[in-house]
Amino acid sequence: MDKGHKASRTLEITILSAENLTLDRKSVKKNAYVIARIDPINYGSTRADFEGGCNPSWNEKLTLDMPFQTPFVTLEVKCKTGSGERVVGTASLPISDISGDYTPESYLHFLSYRLRDSRGEKNGIINVSARVKVQVGSMSPAVTKNPMRNGCSSSWQQPTLGVPAGHQKSYYGGVVTGVPIWS
Repeated sequence: MDKGHKASRTLEITILSAENLTLDRKSVKKNAYVIARIDPINYGSTRADFEGGCNPSWNEKLTLDMPFQTPFVTLEVKCKTGSGERVVGTASLPISDISGDYTPESYLHFLSYRLRDSRGEKNGIINVSARVKVQVGSMSPAVTKNPMRNGCSSSWQQPTLGVPAGHQKSYYGGVVTGVPIWS
């Protein structure tokens, strides 16, 4: 890999809200917050919600650097209590839910996940929106401008599908394309 190519992306995740949070089978009263964790040293946290009780609302955007090999993001809902901080519930957000396949780059997804407590029992739902942005200078498909300039917007861009094929300049832009064949 070239030194000019960084193998990372940016995850923009907005922690919207949670529903039906309990702690020791009692509704959470206040002070719930969320930690979005990619790895032990790469994470972000929301502020504590003091008013929502068992249905807190944050609507807070967190931006995290995310290596390409990251399989999932852990969402951990915690609550500040008189005896310290306690984990209310945890959910895993698979990166495959927001990146790849046929979704355009930087597409905003609205998702809800079931939270599980430390015993593995259902403990509420967390609602988030998320998108993956590939950083400038990283390996991503090329983008071409609209040569006709007759679309709805002058900023329209069409992605060039394929994989970069080395540093050679050619008539076709140095991109290898593939067409799936089903039998």
